This record gives sequence, structure tokens and C-alpha cells, in this order.
Amino acid sequence: MAAADARRELTFLLAAPERRLLCAIARRLPPWVTSDHLTLLGVIGALGAGTAYALSTLDPAWLWAASALLCVNWFGDSLDGTLARVRRAERPRYGYYLDHVVDAFATAAIGAGIGLSPYVDLGIALAGVLAYLVLSINVYLESAALGVFRLGYGRLGPTETRIVLVIANALLALSGPGAVPVMIANGVAAALTLGMLALVAVRMARNLRELAQLEPPRREPPPSLPAPASYRTAVTAARASR
Repeated sequence: MAAADARRELTFLLAAPERRLLCAIARRLPPWVTSDHLTLLGVIGALGAGTAYALSTLDPAWLWAASALLCVNWFGDSLDGTLARVRRAERPRYGYYLDHVVDAFATAAIGAGIGLSPYVDLGIALAGVLAYLVLSINVYLESAALGVFRLGYGRLGPTETRIVLVIANALLALSGPGAVPVMIANGVAAALTLGMLALVAVRMARNLRELAQLEPPRREPPPSLPAPASYRTAVTAARASR
């Protein structure tokens, strides 16, 4: 089974209400709006959010702009595939490839912006980006190896991650810059990074157990290989000379 055709399993906390909301919005969009337009809107939202985070060095009020642009990113990123399914205009392989390439780019843009803000160390932010990308890569490999697309990890998915960021932005904007908020933000970011790595480690171990059951090691000895032609020729010549 191709990864693009994998069965979708959305188990994160807001999956069901989000799906109903997205379908309702998709049915009301004008015909000239396409999935590619929404994908582009999601990219613009991610770039804008990353830029706003970086500009919070000048004024914490930019964190409010980052939150608004994260909502723009959610709208475009979450709705593009839903719109295609509602209109029965799916392009599975095209959409699968484009969506995940764009997601990786958006994650890097937002993470880099957070690292360029005065609240989170750049190294910790980039480690968080790396951990998130490892989570994503594991999801893509599961789609190809197991035929199941599990977007979230437990009860947490991309939408819940954005909500956490929006709440953190509000708390930091209201508290203002200072040593204590910076220390707390770095501690939380580091803890989230370690948590993501722990989640992917558990999931990888579970996947390997499942794949080992599906493809147990072979017990029979490997088939014997035929002798090389040069060896057979030499044996034949030796026998003929007797």
C-alpha cells in the first residue's frame, strides 16, 4: 500500500470537533478557493508567525501577532485536505507530498522564530524543531510500513500544539520580558523536547514489535548457491584428463 493511501487514524483530543468544524467551513467556501490556495495561506501564516516571534525582541506585543498568525496557519494547513475531500477532488499522492513538505518548512520557520525571540534559547528551539520533525518522519514511515496514518501522538496533535503555543504567547506577553519568564520558557521548551523524543521512542518500539510479528525471522537455512561456472569448468576438465 502506498503511503498516500494509508488509513487515517486521528486520535488526538480535538480531532472529532475539529473535523466537524473544518467540514462545515469547507462547504461554505466560495468555488474559486482551492486546496492549493489554502496550503499557500498556511505557509504565509507560518512565515508570519516565525517573523512575529523574532520581532518580539523589539516589543512583546508581537507575540499577539504570532498567535493570530498561528491561527492563520491552522486554517490553511488543516483545511486544504478537508476541502479536497468535501469536493471529491482528492489527489492523494500530490496532496500527501505537498502537505508534508510544507509542514516541515512551516515547523522550521516557526521554531526558528521562537529561537530568535528573547524568551527561548535558539539551541533549545532548534532541538524542539528536530524532535518534532522526528515525530513527523515516524508518522510518514508508519504510513508506508503499516498502512496507517496516525497524525497525533496519544491525545496530542498539531492543533493542540498550536493551542499550547497561543497560551504560552499570552502568558509571556502579559508578563513582559524578564529573567524569570525566560527561565520558565526555556525549561518548558526543553521539557517538551524531551517529551517528544520519549514519545517517538515508545512509538518506534511498538512499531518494531508489530512489524516483527508481521515479518518474523526466517528459520530455514538459506538455499545453497550453485557453483560458479569457472569452478564447474575446471572440475569437468580434470575429470576429462583422467
